[in-house]
Amino acid sequence: MMDFSAARRAMVDSQLRPQAVTDPLVVAAMAVVPRERFVPESAAASAYIDRIVPIGGGRSMSPPASLGRMLTELQCRQGERVLVIGAGTGYSAAVLADMGLIVTAVESDAALAARLGEVEGIEVVSGPLEQGAPDGAPYDIILVDGQVEQLPDALVEQLRIGGRIAACIVENGVPRLMTGTRSVHGFGLKSVADASMAPLPGFARPHAFTF
Repeated sequence: MMDFSAARRAMVDSQLRPQAVTDPLVVAAMAVVPRERFVPESAAASAYIDRIVPIGGGRSMSPPASLGRMLTELQCRQGERVLVIGAGTGYSAAVLADMGLIVTAVESDAALAARLGEVEGIEVVSGPLEQGAPDGAPYDIILVDGQVEQLPDALVEQLRIGGRIAACIVENGVPRLMTGTRSVHGFGLKSVADASMAPLPGFARPHAFTF
């Protein structure tokens, strides 16, 4: 039988720390949250590898280091309200809850949303990912837990002024981890690093008309 505790320690030492996952809150949470419980039983042995893992319904879980880097860049603080977009089976939501944040998780897939309901300490919202959860806005943080082609204004508007957002956005064909902060003057994104994350539905960029 696989030693998942040892797998978590190896993940921290060989994946998280070498890829600039340095926030003590993030590292501590990812060292204890049982990632193997958030993938199908048949994929449990692959839960800690540095690659995308299918979780059903055409959806996948992103590699651990990609999530860890996003959370590190967001500089999460205990007690902050965070909205997780594309929460899947709930791993990222569970990590954030373990870090002491107040978590609302949005999921469009009914079967995955049902799995989310099993995660303690989070609020689950079922609906289109790109619409977020406006009834609970504003949020301190929005985590788009996957790869998207664009970031809708509707999500940015659910941030409080000073709130932060992170997503993996495809730019010129290359998926990049990006973060941004909403201010009274507007909103802008900065590129942090190239990344590998699972694609999310509902964020396709409209095709430009050409003659």
